[in-house]
Amino acid sequence: MHIIFGGAYNGKREYVKRQLTGCRYSWYEGKLPDKADGLPVIAGVEQWIKQQLEAGSTENAVARDALKAVQDNQIWILTDLHRGIVPIDPLERKMRDATGRLYQRLFSQAAGVTRIWYGIPQILKGDEPLEDLYKNRR
Repeated sequence: MHIIFGGAYNGKREYVKRQLTGCRYSWYEGKLPDKADGLPVIAGVEQWIKQQLEAGSTENAVARDALKAVQDNQIWILTDLHRGIVPIDPLERKMRDATGRLYQRLFSQAAGVTRIWYGIPQILKGDEPLEDLYKNRR
């Protein structure tokens, strides 16, 4: 799994789409993948976590379901929510905390982690750029 993360509107999705030009991939926005046709790209995980918590799922159940969906050949696009004011709303706070703890587990399992800072990639984990990670992706 390769994780692409950064702040909101920092160019994460555009970066991934550019890297995957000409490749078959399945895009999952705000949900976990089922059966993917091509390389699975998972985005909007934060919204999925919030929906699960609103529906009454526990943080442990959310983490279990997310980690169960992890596969080696995936790209996860994650938004960094943890550099601002702590929300007043209890659900927003719970979502922020659950997201942070899940990110720690995902980052530790990831083969590669790339931070996108206003369109500029910075490889934090793994030594290959995204385009070389999936040699058999076509």
